[in-house]
This record gives sequence, structure tokens and C-alpha cells, in this order.
Amino acid sequence: MTSMLMNSVRNCPVNSTWAVQFATRSLSTSSQMHATVTKSKKTLAKPGVKNIVLVEGVRTPFLLSGTAYADLMPHDLARGALQGLLTKTGIPKDYVDYIIYGTVIQEVKTSNVAREAALGAGFSDKIPSHTVTQACISSNQAMTTGVGLIAAGQCDSIVAGGVEFMSDVPIRHSRKMRKIMLSLNKAKTLGARLALLGSIRMGHLNPELPAVAEFSTAETMGHSADRLAAAFGVTRLEQDEFALRSHTLAKKAQDAGLLSDVISFKVPGKDIVSKDNGIRPSSMEQLGKLKAAFIKPHGTVTAANSSFLTDGASAVLIMSEEKALAMGFKPKAYLRDFVYMSQDPKDQLLLGPAYSSPKALERAGLTMDDIDVFEFHEAFAGQIMANLKAMDSDWFAQTYMGRKSKVGAPPMEKFNLWGGSLSLGHPFGATGCRLVTTVAHRLQKEGGQYGLVAACAAGGLGHAMVIEAYPQ
Repeated sequence: MTSMLMNSVRNCPVNSTWAVQFATRSLSTSSQMHATVTKSKKTLAKPGVKNIVLVEGVRTPFLLSGTAYADLMPHDLARGALQGLLTKTGIPKDYVDYIIYGTVIQEVKTSNVAREAALGAGFSDKIPSHTVTQACISSNQAMTTGVGLIAAGQCDSIVAGGVEFMSDVPIRHSRKMRKIMLSLNKAKTLGARLALLGSIRMGHLNPELPAVAEFSTAETMGHSADRLAAAFGVTRLEQDEFALRSHTLAKKAQDAGLLSDVISFKVPGKDIVSKDNGIRPSSMEQLGKLKAAFIKPHGTVTAANSSFLTDGASAVLIMSEEKALAMGFKPKAYLRDFVYMSQDPKDQLLLGPAYSSPKALERAGLTMDDIDVFEFHEAFAGQIMANLKAMDSDWFAQTYMGRKSKVGAPPMEKFNLWGGSLSLGHPFGATGCRLVTTVAHRLQKEGGQYGLVAACAAGGLGHAMVIEAYPQ
């Protein structure tokens, strides 16, 4: 497929003018922070279908791994997010019906981190909880699982969230060493134990380090992103420009107090952390000095135009509209149609948004022109731009999606205006809740009605959700 994309997508009419189009879509760091939307549109409510609402969403500050959170455990961050949600909403701790959390790299001591965090946060021990994992869309899965429970009439009030802790990931002994150690526990005589110990070789002591790589292809995600960027003709310059845009807009949003979902977190024995620490606006000159991080020496993906390893947690309160209003809450948004998609993890690993966005819009009966706010997960600048090119390509739509025509690329004046994963950070299991909460807040701030969340994930997975603003 890569060779076909290289030859065909580059020859698409959309690509010949892509640089100009992208520049005119407010790619520059002077992109406007707000838009005034005055359109009046129909509601997406459906007869006989429960309205499910986002009441509130919070997150801990997202920090570079190895910084202020380094001595904690994942459930500490998840507990902090849950406590922040309780404080912000004031909901009684025993009024929640179910708690669901997403995570990717699990701490073996707290495999059901949802339960441990809920107990630590003071929720009733009568509230069941479970943990899900679906790579970078794990907290999206946590939320939509909650939506399903509410829609089925099983629950009225759900807390969903996600957590990732990259400062301390499980590092295993080699397979041969593990086998010896397990056999030692079963050895019944001293001679048997000594024989096992004598079989240990230096090579057995080499640890198995975790890698952000596909099990099915053994390829790292960064390597795949580099190939994807090349296939779609995304240049190094374009990627660096987008990365700079993300950091600049995030800094503006942070300084303007727009990142209101961020709650303060007290690190035991240290100061209170109150803001993300990965937002670092730079310059094109500085970005251009960095070397390729994955495909060396001629790759275009660098440390600066990739999302960084991040520690953080998020949490949202989701309820049926009827229950929320009965409890006196003012919802932020309706959670509407959503989809999950999957593609070939070799050549289409990171194209989830291109595949899932049109499907979600179709289910909602909307077009790209109806969407006021776009929040896409920024795994890599090259990945984002490749998806935008795919969405703006008739050839791609016809060849790979079975569609008659393209869905169209989001206008940059509506796209990730408060920064994204490249700048805010990307705790794998927690990003989904940030995306949804940001859409709700931007719709309120900008006066829009519909928002679209989209994200890619390992395994060739993708997700998209339509969100509708709650009447103010």
C-alpha cells in the first residue's frame, strides 16, 4: 500500500496545492484563539433514545515523564483526578453507579487501576469498577462503555477516565531468566536449586524493555509515522510548522486560563503542580536543527514534532440528562454518535481519524461544514497532516474507503485551537477524556453547536465521536 500511496496520493489534485491550503488555514502562530459561531442548527436528539450528557471533566496537569510525578504510582494520579472531579461537581460519593478507567501500560500491582483509584478517592466500596485498554483511545473506550451502560438502562451516573504513568514502566527479566526463577520456586532440593542457579548465563540477565511498537509488525510507531508522512508527501517543514503551531496555541490557551479542566495536584513531599509542563514554544530555526528520531538520517519525524512520554490522569462525569437535571447539574454537552474503526496496522496504523470521522458524521447526519470545533489527537505532526490529506483526497476516499468523494479536511481555524497532544502531552490512557472535555469547553467559549473528536491508536485502530453543545 505504501508504494501506491506514494505514487497516487502525491498525484492527487489536492496535494499540489496542499502547502498553500495549509498555510491559508491559519497554520501560522497567529491563528485566532476564538471564533464566533451564530449558526442555529437542529439538535441530534433521537426519539426513544436517551440523551447522555457530559456534566464535567477534569485532569491532572500533564507532565513530562521523569519530572514531578516520578516517585508516584498510576493509581495516585487517577485518584487525584477522581478527587478533583468530586470537588468540582460536588456529587456525593455514593451517587455514582459505576467507574471505568482506561490505561495502556499497566502497573502489575494495580491491574484494575479503576478500583484502586476509586477506593483511594473515597468512593463507596459498593460501586463496581473495571479497567479497559485500547491503546491511545483507552479513555474514549471507558467513556463509550459508560454511554452504553446508561443507554441500556443499567446505570444513570458513570465516572470514566484514564491514566498513564511513563515514569515507571514494568521492565521484565528475559524469558529464559523468568523460567529459571519460576523453576527455583518449585525446586525441592538444594541440589536442584544449585543446578538451576548454575544454568544462569550473562545473556539471561538482559532485561526486556517496553517499546512503543506493534506486536504484529514489530515496528515502532515513530517509524510508522515517518513512513506515513513520506507516503503522503508531508515535508519536514510542514511537520515542524504544525508542531510550532500546537505549542504556540497551547501556550496562549494556558496563559488565557482556557485550560480550565486542569486541576491542581499535590505531589507528596513536593510542591503543588498546577499546569502542564511540556508546553514549550520554540522557533522554526531551533526545530530545524533536530535530527531524525526514527528513520535515520533522512527521516522527517523528530522529537519536537512527536508527542512526548507523559504522566497524567483524567476523569469525566457522564449521566443521563434526566438524572443530571434532577440532581441540579448544568451539563456541558451531549455525547452523540461515535464509531470505532480498524485498518491494516502495517501501512495504515495511524489513519484512524481519516476512516472514523466520515463514519461518525454519517451516523449523526452531519457534514464537515456542520462542525464548529475539531479536536484530533496529535500523536505526530506527520500523522495529523497525513490524515488531513487523506480526508481531503477523492482518490483516497474512492480507493480505500469505498466512498464516492472525500469528506474534506477540517478548516484550521477550527482545529485544535487550544493546542494538542504534541504540546499538552499525551498520557496514552488519559488523552481521550481531555479531547472530549476540550470540545465541550470550546463549544461553550466559541458559541458552536457541534464538535468532532477523532484519534488514532496502536493496532490500526481509530475512533471518532460527535459532541453537541448543551443549550446555555
